[in-house]
Amino acid sequence: MNVNEIMNALEAKHPGEKEYLQAVHEVLESVHEVYNESPQYQDAKIIERIVEPDRILTFKVPWKDDKGEVQVNLGYRIQFNGAIGPYKGGLRFHPSVNLSILKFLGFEQIFKNALTTLPMGGGKGGSDFNPKGKSDAEIMHFCQSFMLELWSLIGPDTDVPAGDIGVGGREIGYLYGMYKKLAKEHTGVLTGKGNNWGGSLMRPEATGYGNVYFAQEMLATKGESFKGKTVAVSGFGNVAWGAAEKATQLGAKVVSISGPDGYIHIPDGLTKDMIDYLLELRASNNDIAAPFAEEYPDESTFYPGKKPWELKVDIALPCATQNELNGKDAQMLVDNGCMLVGEGANMPSTEEAIDIFHKNKILFSPGKASNAGGVATSGLEMSQNSLRYSWTAEEVDNKLHRIMKDIHDACVKYGTEADGYVNYVKGANIAGFVKVADAMLDQGII
Repeated sequence: MNVNEIMNALEAKHPGEKEYLQAVHEVLESVHEVYNESPQYQDAKIIERIVEPDRILTFKVPWKDDKGEVQVNLGYRIQFNGAIGPYKGGLRFHPSVNLSILKFLGFEQIFKNALTTLPMGGGKGGSDFNPKGKSDAEIMHFCQSFMLELWSLIGPDTDVPAGDIGVGGREIGYLYGMYKKLAKEHTGVLTGKGNNWGGSLMRPEATGYGNVYFAQEMLATKGESFKGKTVAVSGFGNVAWGAAEKATQLGAKVVSISGPDGYIHIPDGLTKDMIDYLLELRASNNDIAAPFAEEYPDESTFYPGKKPWELKVDIALPCATQNELNGKDAQMLVDNGCMLVGEGANMPSTEEAIDIFHKNKILFSPGKASNAGGVATSGLEMSQNSLRYSWTAEEVDNKLHRIMKDIHDACVKYGTEADGYVNYVKGANIAGFVKVADAMLDQGII
């Protein structure tokens, strides 16, 4: 395999899809040695097959707003690779959603799901619909129209969507209600459901908690822990909230959160009341940084239009969105003595930033490994739905902790370099790739 040749061919075939091409390039750079030493992969053209989705559905979503005016958005579902189980991946409702972003997310999901060891393939979907500022009625009408197109392509043993940016418990409820009406069955076809109708305890916290559990394992390789560390967190959604809560529980001081409007610096660290207030703001679907500063004027400072990576911290947990942390940000973190960067979002660090972290031997985990806790708990929700049974929060949390430790161990196995430094990007990519590639070999050319 020649990485440059494959990337040139993909760029010619899919021009302008920068996020998707970035995600593919990262994986190819990590796995090319393993691939070239495995003639069975080359003969079966595993790379050429794995970089293209099994299928892409694109559809229009017409709906009426509260003024009675018809609006039209685009909807997508990408079923990327189902070699090891039903397609599994979230739905994202955000104006930035396009084919490139969803293909990058679906491609990442293949390997993330494989790392959990649960039987889940990779998929992703969503719409350019913006839930911000919409009424409950408008969101319900949109979700029902969206599901009218999606329902016949999904199912508990076929494709199991979940939430993502812009799709929380409210949206999952409206989507599931319409699916149930159309399919005339009550199954585990969506995850992130309400606890009283098939959801799993711990699901909202799972991605953030899992990110911290993974970072905890990374710190342990250096004889360190979260206790007494200062932590910068970006974002304000479930991932940032969960990460902030768990890091605080482990004795760290979380000194930032952020939104599209800027970041908040909390020098003395987030308190439990502040973390609970984050949930209230999250549910409002509005910007949160400025309102947070207004609620806590003496304890926090709002820096509009800036990112928290300029702060002097021990640990950075980017939990917002893709490519939010660039080379300049990475260098600031390194210069300020940051020892660990753990991705809570999907691909929040640019390639330049990752190169800087690796060059400086910073502990760095890619999202496909360290934010896999969310989909892992979705997989646990699927298991509970199949069993018609519910586990306690403690049982789910213990299983999540175990899964994140196992993912960390797999990354160390495949990513430890000659000098002892663990390249978690390489380790995660190889571990996930080998599992999926071997499954594709077993199942023939399909």
